[in-house]
Amino acid sequence: MTTHLHREIDNLKTRLLSLGGMVEDGLWKAVQAVHDRDEVSAQAVIDNDHLIDMLEVELEEECLKVLALYQPVATDLRFIVAVLKINNDLERIGDLAGNIARRARFLARHVPVEAPFDLQGMARRAQAMLHDSLDALINMDAIRAREICKEDDEVDAMHRQTYGMVRDEIRRHPENLEALTQILSISNHLERAADHATNIAEDVIYMVEGHIMRHAVVDKS
Repeated sequence: MTTHLHREIDNLKTRLLSLGGMVEDGLWKAVQAVHDRDEVSAQAVIDNDHLIDMLEVELEEECLKVLALYQPVATDLRFIVAVLKINNDLERIGDLAGNIARRARFLARHVPVEAPFDLQGMARRAQAMLHDSLDALINMDAIRAREICKEDDEVDAMHRQTYGMVRDEIRRHPENLEALTQILSISNHLERAADHATNIAEDVIYMVEGHIMRHAVVDKS
């Protein structure tokens, strides 16, 4: 039974990493669509969202099946619980990538408006956090996962700064209100994606150490 359980666990990890790769690719393409004003690429990200949703449901069902059939304990149980949580976070990031792609599609159809803040820098940071959280998962690296948790503050700070910058730009160019609102929404989606990447990193720590990080005080030094 143990051999069968570990085979199932390896299968869950493979499927989770495949989903993670799809989500990471979708987020990158959505951000690039904003930068390149590429409506076709944006639409492709939107169209792919249903596949991510389907894979998320299938993986959840597989986790529940393994729980019911094998009744795992200790490390194996912790792993499956973490997979369920990471699976949900990946699906949510996929939704956010779709939302960014919809903003990219809107912006591509209108007169170009420059973001009044470092949108690309914020996007790179959020993307790096997602990529690194998946690397930490592959390597079961709790040390790297803790570093990712600390990095979330940087994205939060960047997002807070966007409000004042966008407000000032709207005052100077009220004719760009709608486009600037869309750009601000992209910032919000990137900040939330970084939050979900942090959740994944916290779940890696739980997988490796059995320590629940949510709501815990994190050393920011």
